Amino acid sequence: LLLLLPAAALEFRYHHAEELEAYLKGVRAAYPAITHLHSIGRSVEGRDLWVLVLGRFPTHHKIGIPEFKYVANMHGDETVGRELLLHLIDFLVTSYRRDPVITQLLDNTRIHIMPTMNPDGFEATKVPNCYYSHGRYNKNGEDLNRNFPDAFEINNATIQPETQAVMNWIKNETFVLSANLHGGALVASYTFDNGNSVTGSLQGYSRSPDDDVFIHLAKTYSYSHASMHKGIGCDNRQTFSQGITNGYSWYQLEGGMQDYNYVWGQCFEITLELSCCKYPPADQLEKFWRDNKVALIEYIKQVHLGVKGQVTDRNGNPIPNVIVEAKGRPHVCPYRTNQQGEYFLLLLPGTYEINATVPGFKSIMKTVEIRNNTGSFSALKQDFSFSEVSLQSRVTSCPKTPLYQELGGSSAAVKPTPHVLALITIVLVIFK
Repeated sequence: LLLLLPAAALEFRYHHAEELEAYLKGVRAAYPAITHLHSIGRSVEGRDLWVLVLGRFPTHHKIGIPEFKYVANMHGDETVGRELLLHLIDFLVTSYRRDPVITQLLDNTRIHIMPTMNPDGFEATKVPNCYYSHGRYNKNGEDLNRNFPDAFEINNATIQPETQAVMNWIKNETFVLSANLHGGALVASYTFDNGNSVTGSLQGYSRSPDDDVFIHLAKTYSYSHASMHKGIGCDNRQTFSQGITNGYSWYQLEGGMQDYNYVWGQCFEITLELSCCKYPPADQLEKFWRDNKVALIEYIKQVHLGVKGQVTDRNGNPIPNVIVEAKGRPHVCPYRTNQQGEYFLLLLPGTYEINATVPGFKSIMKTVEIRNNTGSFSALKQDFSFSEVSLQSRVTSCPKTPLYQELGGSSAAVKPTPHVLALITIVLVIFK
């Protein structure tokens, strides 16, 4: 009975480490068929980094079902997202088998929720502040959203335990879509956060190969939010058209988590700034939930955009590490199939040529017509079969050193280094 109480009585207040852990364990005990609770690592002070997984198959990946994640409280003093994710958990588990939309969502999506990535920073924030506190950083005084490998320049920051745990988590799952929840503004920000002339930074905008998809994702959240889409911002100096922004256009950021997800994790991630005040009074939390509830659900649905499938050999065995990408939008670190031979590509409705390449063998190109399938909770399915390939392809891991570089550094360069030219040439040869 004591275990069931936290799941039944979630209040609109701040939950510290022990209470948060008790609540998550209570949900796991009350809804064992659709939840799985595990720690992906520990903070500097030894606190568990809890993740609650929700879905019809919560304990393991199921072929064809995409993986989604929400991460909050990366900056310990940005607290709204932490509580919103607890209420999202409560809404999902209590709506399952009662609400047909939520039921379909959980039956066809594996949802990972991490309420806090920086529990030490949250506990260190003794005096809540709307603008800044030392609780922003982890116990070692490091900003976790400047702590990941960077695709554009060498990041000399020492990788923190919390960062390494998330990097391992990303490596071990097949995440397709993600968002990290912050505070201090009201906007949906999308990759790239860093850039150079190759990505258009000289024009003040750092464009990814999937810029159209990122704009759609950001707008999905902003227009589903009660007011974000109005672009009013938090003061007269800071306004965002339609409530969205390219990260680099807002301010340049090195070592950010969303760029790392996209480049090395094959996962589209955006950053959601959900409150002008970083640590608002607890009596405002219920309104924040009302403002964000629909947007949090609608954003998860976008994991079913585009096309997905499996690559197999002539005997029907899955082939991992096959490069599968849409023609015209190759990634500098090519997107590859997982150990089950699966791929997931987020694409807007339209006609695309999907290219599957087993390194050392011929490619297969298929034309697909993609519709908006988010309402049916399944991306278009397109499989590939290689009749002449009967072995698993081998591939080296993508390097953690910068993949985008320029002569003369990021400030005055006008063309890429030979390293990047070589990478681009290799990608073009592969796709040709």
